[in-house]
Amino acid sequence: MNELQINNVLTSQVFGNLACTNTRYPYITPITYIFDGSFIFCQSLEGKKIDMMRKNPNVCFQVDLVIDMNNWKSVIIYGQFEELKDNKSDEARELLFSNVLPLMTQSAIHQYQHEKDPLTELPDNNRIKTIFFKIRINEKTGRYEKE
Repeated sequence: MNELQINNVLTSQVFGNLACTNTRYPYITPITYIFDGSFIFCQSLEGKKIDMMRKNPNVCFQVDLVIDMNNWKSVIIYGQFEELKDNKSDEARELLFSNVLPLMTQSAIHQYQHEKDPLTELPDNNRIKTIFFKIRINEKTGRYEKE
């Protein structure tokens, strides 16, 4: 795939797979994202992938667009994790929410004022994504099959 085709796949999707490593085992997880033409922007809770990427910022990011077994496109990005702070974090939040929020179902929408858990009356912390980061792209590659 050429760069335009790769960028079209990246901008057309909002779900990808993020891979990182602690040098012993790779770890891969699905994640929502936005591609702004230069960077992949994501959000996450504190946890395994954030800990791993803080120690080793080298990541691999993969996106598929599958119609059927004979019609698909796949893009792989190699790059570095960069945690965003302050204004950069706010900008990433706006970018993600303005692009991903319209795709969410009514029951999954939790914007800045996150709903409370009905059982505990505490904020639903599983929905609050406190870490915003971008992937600085070093290399992009893509493949496809079309019948």
